[in-house]
Amino acid sequence: MPETSNLLAWTFVSECPIPEDVNDLLVDGEEAIAAYKTIRDSAIFTNKRLIVRDAQGITGRKVEIYSLPYSSINMWSSENAGTLDLNAEVELWTRAGHIKVNLKKGVDIRKLDKLIAQALLT
Repeated sequence: MPETSNLLAWTFVSECPIPEDVNDLLVDGEEAIAAYKTIRDSAIFTNKRLIVRDAQGITGRKVEIYSLPYSSINMWSSENAGTLDLNAEVELWTRAGHIKVNLKKGVDIRKLDKLIAQALLT
């Protein structure tokens, strides 16, 4: 488990279909809205939280699931890619610590920013 005093970082590679097995993780009234492929697994935005599934080990059979309720996010920032910096990024400051999400080329930073804003501000 990562220490909360350190920076936790994830990389979103591309938007992808919502995995069907995520329904096993959802509570009553929770709906999956969007999903992103990560290096080895996926990140799912719901109407209540961000779920990141992290396959570990050589075979990837061990899976750690991070669940970040939107209510724990105090502030966020988004930065689009520039000329020399090809990756966009989102940073989240939460009660648990600081989280950085790197976005590979092709991931729509403004769509992701709007997903976070919609979850936190409505």
